[in-house]
Order: sequence, then structure tokens, then C-alpha cells
Amino acid sequence: MPTMKYQVSGLTCSGCVNRVKNVLVDHADLVEVTLTPPEATLTNPKSDINALNTALSLIGNYQLSPLTTDKVTAMNKQETKSWFATYQPLLLVFTYILIVTFVVEIAHGSVELSRWMPNFMVGFFIVFSFFKMLDLAGFANSYAMYDLLAKRFNSYGFIYPFIELGLGLGYLLQWHPTLINWATLLVMGISTVGVVLAVMRKQAIKCACLGTGFNLPMSTVTIVEDLLMVAMALAMLLMPTIFLH
Repeated sequence: MPTMKYQVSGLTCSGCVNRVKNVLVDHADLVEVTLTPPEATLTNPKSDINALNTALSLIGNYQLSPLTTDKVTAMNKQETKSWFATYQPLLLVFTYILIVTFVVEIAHGSVELSRWMPNFMVGFFIVFSFFKMLDLAGFANSYAMYDLLAKRFNSYGFIYPFIELGLGLGYLLQWHPTLINWATLLVMGISTVGVVLAVMRKQAIKCACLGTGFNLPMSTVTIVEDLLMVAMALAMLLMPTIFLH
């Protein structure tokens, strides 16, 4: 039986995979859809690519394109990317925040941990919320695949970037620091549990920490990122003079 393989754009999570597969099963004897790489394989297809894309357009922003030799080669290279290349966007964001916050400390004439930590939280929450808001619906869909609250309440995924923005502004304005630290501890703690469970289950889903603009796989890197925020919030709660400069 003939087999056709297509690249699928718009896939961000296993939920997307299931939605696309549910549509394509009516157009072939056998259908396989994968997230990594984002491909669809149709055995004995009954419809051409135009009909398939028309059907997919009814359920979301998904589109099939034929897999040429060049695309296959490019996707194979992407799969074999090094750890650094895979997480380069996340590492760059962290590096930029670190550099800026340490420059601020140098401008003060000394490096004080009690001042550096809240400044780092400002950069982290504001920058990360920005990337999530670039595709709020896409982030919410991806986040619902592993976050404990987002799984139960779909609206939480839409609210979460604004929570991060609020926490960042709270640290910037030094508004009720104890309350802000407890809120950070709670929000990031819940997020950490969801990430840990997803990594332990080896779920093939994208990390939504930088929204949907980057293809970052869920891994221990995400756990470290969340735990870092939890550790800083806890440290600041244990330092009563944190905002007394």
C-alpha cells in the first residue's frame, strides 16, 4: 500500500497530535502522527494534500506540507542537535538577565545577594511573561499538558503569564515583599511538581517556559529553572532584611 509522509506545522503538544490524528484517520487506512519530529504518515491515503489541509483548518492552525529530501535532512539534523544548541534560547535569556542584574550590583559599588535576588526575579518574570504572551492561546494549550492547575482549569493557562508579570512588577516596586515571595513560592512550587511528573513520565511535550516560539523539550533543565525561583523566594522569606537597604 502507498505511504505518504508529511511535515505538520502548528503542533505544540500531544493534544495537538491527537486532534490532527482524529481528523486524518478519515482520510487513510492507517495514520501515525508524531510531535517530535512533527510528522504525519498516512498509509493508503484517500485524499490529496489540499483536502487534508482543508479538513485540518477546521480544527486549528495546522497544515501539512510534503516532506522533501531537504526537509528530511534538516529535521534529522534538528533531532541530533547538541544539548547546548537545543537549550540555547533559554540559556541566552538567563545569561542576559544575569549580566544585567550583576551590572546593576556593580553600579551600586558592591554585590549584595539581598538586592541581587529580587532584581533577578524582576528580569526573570517580566521577560518570561513576555514570551508567553506572544502566543497566549498556544502557551495555554501547551501548559495544560503538564501543569497541575492548568490541567484542571483551562483558564489558568491564560492567566499564568499575567501572574508572572504581576510578580515581576511586585519585585520591581518592592510591594509587600513577604506576600510576593509567598506567592512566588506557591506558583513556582506547583509548576515544579507538574514539570517533575512530566519528566518522570517521559512525556514528549514542549516546555512552555518561553512560550511557543521556541522548540524546547521538557527536561531536567526546566526543573532546575523552576527550582531556582522556588529557592530564591524561600531564601528571601528567610532573610527579614531583604528589602531594607
